[in-house]
Amino acid sequence: MSRVEMERDRPAERVAAHHTTGTGVTRIGYPIGVRTVQVVRVAQVTPSMRRITLGGEGLRGFHSYQADDHVKLVFAMPDGTRNDPVANDEQTLDWPRPLPPTRKYTVRRWDAADLELDLDVVLHDGGLASDWARTAAPGDDVVVAGPPGAKAFAHTYDHYVLAVDTTALPAVARWLEEAPAGVSADVLVDVDHAHERDYPLAVRDGVRVQWLDRSDGSRLAEAVGALALPPGRAFLFAAGEAGDVKPLRSWARERIGADDALVTGYWKRGVAGLDD
Repeated sequence: MSRVEMERDRPAERVAAHHTTGTGVTRIGYPIGVRTVQVVRVAQVTPSMRRITLGGEGLRGFHSYQADDHVKLVFAMPDGTRNDPVANDEQTLDWPRPLPPTRKYTVRRWDAADLELDLDVVLHDGGLASDWARTAAPGDDVVVAGPPGAKAFAHTYDHYVLAVDTTALPAVARWLEEAPAGVSADVLVDVDHAHERDYPLAVRDGVRVQWLDRSDGSRLAEAVGALALPPGRAFLFAAGEAGDVKPLRSWARERIGADDALVTGYWKRGVAGLDD
């Protein structure tokens, strides 16, 4: 077994072990596949968020064990032809040139028994995946690559701060459903429209949710800085627009420790297909 294969061996057990006994963030690779699956159903979660449920035998063997896991949707080339990646013997993917258009999306829900995968897509004008999601219909084929692995953060902290915008709401929603009983957390969400507050989040004792109006600029860094953290060890998960979450790296270093944070830019204003 190669080094790459060893790193991708038994990912479920490795993620679970880090969740229950670890600290900070650890990178755990998954066997990476590329699959052709089908749209099973679509649902409008909010006026600007559409849920696409994918299914089919192509999902057998799919891996996802962490709330921040993501896949890439692989689209046709501009001329309509396909140039999809190919799985190799090291359980990774060979990407052809020219690269096909792709977009990353968080795994909102993975049901291994029913072979169903939910992706929540933010709708906006002029977006490749957004335009696809608006017209996606049951029976459509979709090419999915990944997930490549988990940036798993431990479930052993006394308190969590989850500072996000709407693009990271699927990760927060999944985390709230999977976090241990008795979790203590502050969830802060930048929103551009009032209806985005209707995105469904599990109601948990010990979890406070603040919705922040971003119409005049992001308030995430300011709101996180104003938090009165409870005693004990705290962890920060921050995800959203890259420039808006960047200041939270400094906050983490000064308040809780750089190793106790995962800060990631899901997108960047003016950049299509950011790979942070």
